[in-house]
Formats: sequence, C-alpha cells, structure tokens
Amino acid sequence: MPDRHARSARPSQTGENGVLPGLLEAPNRVAVLLPLPLDHPYDYKVPPGLDVRPGDIVLVPLGKRELTAVVWDPAEREPENSTSDVEADIVEDRLRPILRLCASPPMSPLLRRFVEWVADYTMAPQGAVLRMALSVPDALQAPKPSLAVRLPASREKNGEAADADIKWTAARRRVFEEAKDGVARSPADLALAGGVGASVVRGMVKIGLLEQVEVASPRRFETPDLDLPSPEFFGDQADAVQRLRASVQDGAFSVSLLDGVTGSGKTEVYLEAVAECLAAGRQALVLLPEIALSGQWLERFRRRFGVAPAQWHSDLTPAQRRDTWRSVAEGEARVVVGARSALFLPYGELGLIVVDEEHESAFKQEDVVCYHARDMAVVRARLGSFPIVLASATPSLETLTNVKSGRYGCLKLHKRHGGAELPSIELLDLRKDKPTRIEGLGQSWLAPSLRAAIAETLAQGQQAMLFLNRRGYAPLTLCRTCGHRLRCPHCTAWLVEHRGRSFSVEGEGPAGDLQCHHCGYRARRPECCLECGDSDSFAACGPGVERIAEEAAALFPDARRAVMASDTLTGPNAAAKMIQAVQDGEINLLIGTQVVAKGHHFPDLTLVGVVDADLGLFGGDLRASERSYQLLHQVAGRAGRAGRPGRVVLQTSDPDHPVMQALRSGDRDSFFEMESQMRQRSYLPPFGRLAALIISSPVEADADGFCRNLAKRAPGQEGIEILGPAPAPMALLRGRHRRRFLLKTRRDLSPQAVIREWTAGIRLPSRLRLQIDIDPYSFF
Repeated sequence: MPDRHARSARPSQTGENGVLPGLLEAPNRVAVLLPLPLDHPYDYKVPPGLDVRPGDIVLVPLGKRELTAVVWDPAEREPENSTSDVEADIVEDRLRPILRLCASPPMSPLLRRFVEWVADYTMAPQGAVLRMALSVPDALQAPKPSLAVRLPASREKNGEAADADIKWTAARRRVFEEAKDGVARSPADLALAGGVGASVVRGMVKIGLLEQVEVASPRRFETPDLDLPSPEFFGDQADAVQRLRASVQDGAFSVSLLDGVTGSGKTEVYLEAVAECLAAGRQALVLLPEIALSGQWLERFRRRFGVAPAQWHSDLTPAQRRDTWRSVAEGEARVVVGARSALFLPYGELGLIVVDEEHESAFKQEDVVCYHARDMAVVRARLGSFPIVLASATPSLETLTNVKSGRYGCLKLHKRHGGAELPSIELLDLRKDKPTRIEGLGQSWLAPSLRAAIAETLAQGQQAMLFLNRRGYAPLTLCRTCGHRLRCPHCTAWLVEHRGRSFSVEGEGPAGDLQCHHCGYRARRPECCLECGDSDSFAACGPGVERIAEEAAALFPDARRAVMASDTLTGPNAAAKMIQAVQDGEINLLIGTQVVAKGHHFPDLTLVGVVDADLGLFGGDLRASERSYQLLHQVAGRAGRAGRPGRVVLQTSDPDHPVMQALRSGDRDSFFEMESQMRQRSYLPPFGRLAALIISSPVEADADGFCRNLAKRAPGQEGIEILGPAPAPMALLRGRHRRRFLLKTRRDLSPQAVIREWTAGIRLPSRLRLQIDIDPYSFF
C-alpha cells in the first residue's frame, strides 16, 4: 500500500491472518477488504453507535476517495503481548472511521470464502477478486422509492367543489374522473388512462389536485411457473432427467457431465434439474459462453417456465445491472443465466449451477484475475454443498479425465431428439479439388464441389451455411511492389481489413477500415505504401468472412445472404433478429464465424461448408487439436437437426490429420483417447500442471532486465521445468513489451507454492507488470 494512504487505513500485520496482532477483540476496529488490487484487508475504526459485522458492505475513506468495501472475517487470536498498549493507542489514533453502512444485504460467508479461494488459487489479490463481486456500486445504495399518484381524500369526498379557484380544463377533468377509483398508479399510467400528456398530471400534483404516495416497487423478475407441463422424455433423456433431479434432491455436492450429441435435447434435460432446484426453494445459475447470442435458449426457458430468467452479461444497461444485482442478493431473481462473471453475483440461496458448453474457451478470463469459470463454478458448488452440471457434446479433456477417474458422474445422450440423424461429414481435399478464379473477384476460396453442393441445396429450397473462423475481409494487407505489410503500431499483429459490417439482405456496407483485433486500433488503408511510396499497390491477402460473403454474392446472386459474426451483431437484439430471420426463411445462405456454432437450432439448415477446416490446427497451442475438433464438431452439428438429413463438407489440405479423420468417422472417443495419451506422455494438462508468468513493460529493456534477474532465481528441483524467458508470441500488446516464463510441474506439485517461493522478496518496478496465469488456456 503506498505511504500516502497510511492515514486512511492500516494494513494487517500478521501475514496469513490479515488482522493487526493484539487488537483482534477491540470492539471499535474491524478488518475491511477494499475492491482494489490489495492482498489483505485493512483496519478501520468503527464509530460509536455503528454496529458492523463480517459481510456488511460499508463506505470507507481512502485518501481523498470514498469506496464501498466489505467487513472481512476476524482471524484467530494472536498472543496478547504481540503489540504494546502504547503502540495500540498510536495505531488507533491513525485509523480512519467507517463512514456508514450501505443499504444492501451483507455478503454471505460462502461468497467471502469463495473470494478467498479464487484469490489463493489464481494468485490474484483478494481485493481484485472482491471487485468482481462488487461490480455494481449503484446496487449497494438504497433503491429510490416508487412514487404513484392518487386523489387526496378531500378530493374524493368533495370533488371539484373542494377548491373553486382551480381552473378545471377538459384534460384535468378526464384525469380526475380516472382517479376517482382511488387507486394509486404511476403518473405515466394515469396520463395514458386520461388521454393526456404527462405534464398535465405533473401540474395537477403541483397545485394539489393529486397527491404523490410511495408504493411497493413492482417485481423486477417474475417467479418461474413450476406447474407448466414439462416435455416428454424417453430413453437416455428420461434416465438423465431422473438422475439429475435426484442429485438436486440430495442437496449434496456432486459433478455430473451431461454428454449428449448435438441436438439431443441437453438444454431441456438440465432445465428439469433447474425446476427441481426451484421447487426446493433454491436459486439456480446457468452459465453460457455467449449469453448475448442465446435468444433461442431464452425462448426454451420461457416455454418451460412461462417467464424470462434474470440475465447477466456485458450488454446490460447500468440500470439493468443494478436491478439484477439487487434482485439476486435479495432472492427475487430465482434463475440467472449469464456469462462467466455471473459466478460472482451475491446469491443467498444458490442450489444448482449448470455450465453449458463447458468446453468453451470463452469461460477463461485472461486479464486482471485469470480464472476459468467452469473450474471456479465447481469450487463454488463444492463450498456450497450443492450439485453442478457440465453439459457439452464435445467435453473438454479435463472433464473427460475426471469422469474416467470417477470424480465426476456422466450421463450420456446418444441420439438426437425427435429421431433426427447426425449429419454425414465429407472431407474435401483442396490439393485435388482446387478453387478456381472468379472473373472480377480474382482468387476463389470455395472449391467447385462445395459450390455445387450449395447450389443444389438452395435449389431445393433448403438453407446452407458457410463457416470460416476469421473476422473481417482479409487478415493481411501488403504492398505488391515491396512486400510491406500493414501492422498495428501497438501490437505484434497484422491489421485486418474490414470492408463493411455485413453483406446482409439489406445490402453491402461501405468499404472500410483496417483494424487490430487485439487492441482495437483503427486506420484507413493508406493510398500510398509507407515504405516504397508506390500508389494503389496494396492487396488483400487471404480470406475473412466478409470476403467469403463477397464470393457468395457473385456465385449465388439470388441467395438471401447474411453474415453472422461479432462485428455484425451489436447486441442480444441484433443476434435474436438474425436467428429469427434464419428460422423464418428470410435468409437461406448464412456466412459466419464461431458465433454460429453456439447451440443454435435452424430446422431447415441441411448443408454446412467449412471453408478452412485446418485453420486452428497449428500455432503451438497444446490444445490446438482438441479445440479444432470441438469447434468443427459443433459447427457440423448445426446441419440436419430436423427431419431432413444434414451434410457437412470440410475443405482441408490435410485430410489425413487425426482431427479430420475423427470428424469423418464420428469416433470422438478414440480421438480423445489418443489426445489423452499424447498429453500423458508429455506430462501436459490434465496430467501435469502449467502456469504462465508474463512480464510486460512499455520499455523493452526493462522487461528483459527483470526477466534475467528472475531467471537466476528459477527453482530447479525435481518435477519442475521452467521454459523461458522468451518473447511472448504476442511480444507487443497494447504498447507493452511482453516476456513469458512457462512453469511446468508434476500433477502432485502446486505451481502456486513454487511461484510464491520463486518470487518471494522480489520488488517489481513501477513500470513493470507481472501477470500470473494458473492453468493457461492461450499462449499468445
């Protein structure tokens, strides 16, 4: 803590306990954890007459600021003589007082334990984790009362005669007649009933014709209806529903993998576990990797329970976030569906967590606090002693390994719902079936066989989808004269060309920008090369999803096309409209990135063409093969989900690759067994432990110098391997030079303990940052 804050609060002096020794039982001081990157609570004075207890949310001074914070748990008592009375008096005089209690429910002991556990595991400061749990400061203040208007009692009795001096206009008489029933209603509702503007009602309040009264706030979230009939379940589905309901009834910690093929009805199955949780009077949380793109999921929930759940994601307005946070804390929101940050909401009665598409890398947060929401959700369920369900058609190798060892249970759904069959998968060898050039466009990216399949599908009145997991028009722009490549000035990345937000049914957008997908830097494409000065020499290299849409427009001009990518979907409403347009047949050729693979159900979609199936197979990521298989399997699962058979065409230059062969044969388990054996031989996760240490600085020499000193202290005991330091693959990110250590340990060794011993006593210069990522998922 900087010295300039010494008079604001005093840090605990007892190391692990985090409370000042010898003063633990002092009634006028408490430990308070601030939502700042601090490793421990700080001591504050309790003013006379203020009763505070662990978990209370309080307002405290810090320097010239006022911050919301949480009264933290007292530690075990230290020896009486550890601090003298004189020292204690000096400390007491320096402490600043808590300003007031916030008008919000206290933070539960379970959530406080969870904050400590996450901080300890991820090696993040406790205050940084707490900040995720106190992410909506406005929700900590008392909500504004709801005001309504009605006739005063004297008006109800005497009517217009109560005050002869008032001018009675026709508008006022209409409002007066509507208000005679004595019911208090909102000014807007009364104005609407009277057919007048809001200003008329405000004017009547001002002169005393109407009075304002406080009324109970309306419910922000309706209660799910458990009496609505559930779907009929048969075979594997019925067995899975029964076993999930039983796990909720037991009320004990358990982890169940719901392993079902695409289209097998996993959502409907785990919603029955949600229903059982609600019937027991508990709250339920469903984590989705892309909540903003889950309109179909919300519709399924409404069909089952008659109402919408509370939602939690980054596209909510501040008012929505405030109301949702408060409703969760007060127990009004019974079901929350959200992105990974929903895990840190203040549930008071949480009884079930579901992690849908548990294999998705979107559950991994890679900045500030580096955590994997799936793994932390398992921890929260264990701390709270309730069940958790992990659902996926392509489970992660970590989860499958836990199933194999008996730590997790497994419920399998082998067949698609309603008798639909899994699609056939064909490998199209680009070395033999080469795309030809298109007049006016140049290089084509769709092989003749795939073009023919699309034309046939559209001619039959069915829908087709083209998938390429690359945003924009082209991933690289270079000068044809000198070879100069346009790169981001702040990152080790090429600038991606964008020529329009979408090629949609409404038409094409304007030619556009160069953009860095890492830091957001934007620039117009220069007219002349910055290196050689040649004009009009830049060429777009490689395809992005916009370029595939351009080719599709030339090949299939009558198709009703749309691009579905994060650039073209500006929020949940845009995503819902796009999905509905596909379902309604307004779009029959969809071109998309990985957002099209997120569990969407398109009944008339019978053909999926993957433009570059090899795209994710390379790059040094230990999970490259696993991720590629999962993504391509999920994309393929969009085809043939109703009565018509589906067909999937994968364009590849390496059809013999194990991933391609596994997709073609449909033998998922053999592929994962092979992947498991490879990881086991190399002691890679989940059979070993990894941790990354990323050092960054705006000055490259500073980062290198610090890394050299850190390397000299590197541990060398058995079972530990240190790789680096080396420039990170993304050596420059947002203007900071990055160097990376990779710590590899045996499964039975704690990388956290190794890192703590390794870095103990090291002082980090102010310009440098050290980020620790336990169980890293990306290696950029």
